[in-house]
Amino acid sequence: MNKVKIILILVILIINTVTYAKEKVFIIYNINNDLITNVDLKKETQYLIALNNQLKNLSTNKILNIAKDSILRETVKKIEIEKYFDLKKNNPIVDNYIKNFYTKLNLNNEIEFQEYLQSNGLTMNFVKKKIQIEIEWNKLIYSKFKNQLNINKEQIRKEILMDKNEEKEKLYLLSEIVFEIDNQNNLNEKKDNINNSINEIGFKNSANIYSISDSSKFGGQIGWVSGKDLSKKIFTQINNLKVGEQTLPINMGASFLILKIDDIKFEKKLIDVKQVLSNKIEIETERQLQRFSKIYFNQVKINTNINEL
Repeated sequence: MNKVKIILILVILIINTVTYAKEKVFIIYNINNDLITNVDLKKETQYLIALNNQLKNLSTNKILNIAKDSILRETVKKIEIEKYFDLKKNNPIVDNYIKNFYTKLNLNNEIEFQEYLQSNGLTMNFVKKKIQIEIEWNKLIYSKFKNQLNINKEQIRKEILMDKNEEKEKLYLLSEIVFEIDNQNNLNEKKDNINNSINEIGFKNSANIYSISDSSKFGGQIGWVSGKDLSKKIFTQINNLKVGEQTLPINMGASFLILKIDDIKFEKKLIDVKQVLSNKIEIETERQLQRFSKIYFNQVKINTNINEL
C-alpha cells in the first residue's frame, strides 16, 4: 500500500470518526482509490428509503445489499464522468429533477422536500450531487452513442396518422424490473428468484432489489404510458394482461424486462401529430440510449479496480 493511499485512508477515517464519534468507521469499497465507508453506506440507505418508504419493509441485509449496489454503480459512473466533465460545476437541469422527485413523493414544493430530506438525515446538496452524476452520465452516453441511434421518423409518423382514426386511447400505468444475466444458463434461476421475491414482498420491493433501471428507486414505477408509444414486442406482451398482472421476462438485447400493469384507463384522443411524433421519438431515443448505457457501464466496470474490503 503506497503512502498516498495510506494518507487518504487515515484522513477519511479521522474525519468520519469526528463526525460519527459513537460509530465505528470502516472501509467497505476501494474503487480506483475512491474509498467508500460504512458511513457512506448508511447515508445511501437513508437516501433510498427516503425516495421509497416501502424499503423499510425489507430485511436489513436486503436493504444494505441494495444500497451497496447503488453506491457502487454511482461511484463507477462518477469516476468515468470525471474524465470528461467537471462535476463541481452546477448544472441548472438538476432543479427540474428535484421537482420530479418531490412530485413523486406527493410534496408541493422544494421547501417541503428539503424539510422531508432533513427529517431523513439528508441534505438538498447531497441529493443534488447524486442527481448531477446521473445527468452527466446520461450526457456522456449521448455524446458517445448519438451517431448510433436509429430512429425511423417516417415510420413513426405513418403509425400516428393511422391511429388518428381510433376514438379512444388505451393507457397503462406501468412498473418495471430490468435485469441482466451473466449467461443464458442463468436466466431461469434469475427469473425464479425474481418471481419468488415478487410473491413474497411484492413487485415494488422486488424492483428495488433486482432492477438496474433508474426507476428502481421508485419501486420500478414508470407512470402512464400509451399503448401506441410502446414497441410492438412490448405491446404484444401486455395487451391482453389485466390490472395487477405482469409479463414474462422480455428479451431487450442487453437486458431483460418485466412489466407490471398497475392500472388501465381510456382517454379520448385529441391528437397533435407534431407533438405525438416528438414524444414517440423521445421515448425511442431514451430506450436506445438506456441500452447503450448498460453496455457502456459494464465495459467501464470491467476496467475499474473494485476491491470490496
